[in-house]
Amino acid sequence: MADSDPLVLLRQAIAAKQPIVPTASSDPSTSAVDLAQATHLAFPESSLALPISTATRFVTGDQPVDLRSIYFAWLNRERAIPDYNAAATALNDSLPEGAGVRNLGFVGRLDLITWLEGASDSEYIRPLAGDEGDAAAAPGGAAAAAKVGGAAAAAQARAGKGTMDPRLASIYSGERKMGDRNTALRGIKPTDFSHVRKLAVPFLTKKPHASHSSSSQTMALNQKAPGKRPDPIILLSPSASALLRLSNARSFLQEGRFVPPDTSSSTASMLHLQRSMPGIDPTRPLRFILVEGPEQFKPEYWNRVVAVFTTGQAWQFKNYKWSNPNELFKHVLGVYVGWRGEQAPDNVRGWGHRVLSTGVDRWMGEGHDASRFRDKEVVEQIWKAIEVNMNNKGWRRDAAPTSI
Repeated sequence: MADSDPLVLLRQAIAAKQPIVPTASSDPSTSAVDLAQATHLAFPESSLALPISTATRFVTGDQPVDLRSIYFAWLNRERAIPDYNAAATALNDSLPEGAGVRNLGFVGRLDLITWLEGASDSEYIRPLAGDEGDAAAAPGGAAAAAKVGGAAAAAQARAGKGTMDPRLASIYSGERKMGDRNTALRGIKPTDFSHVRKLAVPFLTKKPHASHSSSSQTMALNQKAPGKRPDPIILLSPSASALLRLSNARSFLQEGRFVPPDTSSSTASMLHLQRSMPGIDPTRPLRFILVEGPEQFKPEYWNRVVAVFTTGQAWQFKNYKWSNPNELFKHVLGVYVGWRGEQAPDNVRGWGHRVLSTGVDRWMGEGHDASRFRDKEVVEQIWKAIEVNMNNKGWRRDAAPTSI
């Protein structure tokens, strides 16, 4: 029976790196189709094709999960929870009425994936028919042999330390071995939960009686002791088309080398940079706080904003203190970073001299560092404009402006 069990077939194919093909026919040799059009899941190496609606032994909420949902969860195992949910919704929209994938919960999906990758057991998978009965019906067989073997192993582990009492060895063989955090999560593959923190920030910040700050961003923005100059703030554009994001801002603004924002998997919501500005403080560098939005701002934080990076899209300023770009750039320096040789968007040019328009050379890929020599020139131009603007607004060695 195990030879045709969907979960066993899927696990064996994954372990052997064999193809698993969604098809529109019961013929295992049929070519693959999109999962939304598939009626069967074929295992060509086993010459089997199972209906994709087949119920499996994986049970959640007292309901067996179908093979389509199991295979979909495996295909999307690397996705974060929001992306997985969105993909499931998109697939369900393209399936016929009455068909659809089960949206597995986080714990259930983690349990399934680690079992498919080789974990020894699963609390959601029911045993194959006959497994429990065979074990119970043969106390002198496999179960007894396992106990004897465990006792022998325990006794052997004390070789050279004296003979262990057989009864004590039998007790030791029944001990449950403790694991580390990875085995507790039913797998050996480290799991990155860093995205959960970013998703939780909007909910935590709404708690009015919290005894501490709800996020590191709020804590850093609020660091202002009496008589101490607060840290200036730079707002980056949250647009996906922006060339400068939190993921590559340090490389560009501090190290003078541009890399595309999608080359880093950072999920940070805030960044600190240090920059020497002798015209403001000749004795120590200034620390700048970089964020992509003013969601954590208090009203007084706006007096510390020294630059706003923009792509020319006006929706960026919707939640700003000054939502009109022409008004905003009367108070704050604007910076546009585009590709060298390309004209800035009409909006940016329409906002006039209050927005510094710059361009960097196109990214040629890793190993072409020699082509990035002009990046530092652009960075110095940006910092010089920020320093001049800060001087004009009243930034000093021991004080920040009370109004901009």
